[in-house]
Amino acid sequence: MILRVSALRRSIAAAVLTIAAIARPLAAQVRVSDLTTHGGDVPVRLVGYGLVVGLDGSGDRSFGSSSGAVHTVRSVTNLLRRFNIEVPGDRLRLRNVAAVLVTAEVSPYLRPGGHFEVQVASIGDATSLRGGVLWITPLVISPDAPPVASAQGPLPLVEGDGHRWGAGGSASGRVAEGGVLEVSLPAIPPQTATILALRDPDLTTASRIASAINKARGDSTAKVEDAGAVSLKLPASATDSPLTFLAALDTLPVVVPAPARIVIDAHNGMVVAGGDMHVGTAVVSLRGITVRVGGDSTAKPVPGVVAVSTGASVRDIAVGLQALGAVPSEVAAVFDGLRAAGAIAATVVVR
Repeated sequence: MILRVSALRRSIAAAVLTIAAIARPLAAQVRVSDLTTHGGDVPVRLVGYGLVVGLDGSGDRSFGSSSGAVHTVRSVTNLLRRFNIEVPGDRLRLRNVAAVLVTAEVSPYLRPGGHFEVQVASIGDATSLRGGVLWITPLVISPDAPPVASAQGPLPLVEGDGHRWGAGGSASGRVAEGGVLEVSLPAIPPQTATILALRDPDLTTASRIASAINKARGDSTAKVEDAGAVSLKLPASATDSPLTFLAALDTLPVVVPAPARIVIDAHNGMVVAGGDMHVGTAVVSLRGITVRVGGDSTAKPVPGVVAVSTGASVRDIAVGLQALGAVPSEVAAVFDGLRAAGAIAATVVVR
């Protein structure tokens, strides 16, 4: 395939279905609560072992007790036994069932009856969980602890199923609102100091948070401890209602610079670029694909080459790679190579 810069720009309309680029904002105004958590608010992580049923032949290759995913056979045998159904394990052929690990992260303040999202991933040799249903699965805080929650529900079609980047589905997925807390979580230990912990530690952001609080509540109310924490000194009027005071601080606006980050979706190849960044001069070659930034971009086109001028945007390169048919792993490798070469000052995240 032969590409010129002008051809790349004309192909943006066709590529928008699989590639997205966010405009590069210089800064954004957000609330303090969007940037921080209160000291001691440590999320609780849950885990469980379960089964996904109703698959269309893409589950574990389970063949009784002789070969394949024996743990899946034993799990189904135990499940049926609870319903007073005895089936010899060596008679089961379970291509429609997959053994999975279920994980979740919940707020320490979640109360019994609260719902949350769970992540599901195969631990056997299932090729896809697409269209399956997670059987009710107990969730625990640690392997030796009693269950505190349960999860169940359907796994929707993976975004991108039906085209080359998502064909065949995925051996992982999620169930939105599929978890429910059934008993109270361990009590949160009392806080010895009032601290705002940054979700993403950054000294500049911490300084701006402290400045915004001091401007609204008076000098010396907030102090930067380090890149990850801002300490608070509650006024005398707030000692009787510290939570009300903290809630008021959470709504204060803070202007922070947009992070330089490139996020690549491993399922459908979508590329999201945030932050004010352009690409410098560099050449990256990978399995028959070459990305050349700089030089004469009007030269005779070469098959398999994406050629752009110095200072081109992430959008130009992403569109060119998509037009060449690059898969998500190749897109990620190219941008990671550009970062390593110093052509872009951004963090490359593959999710």
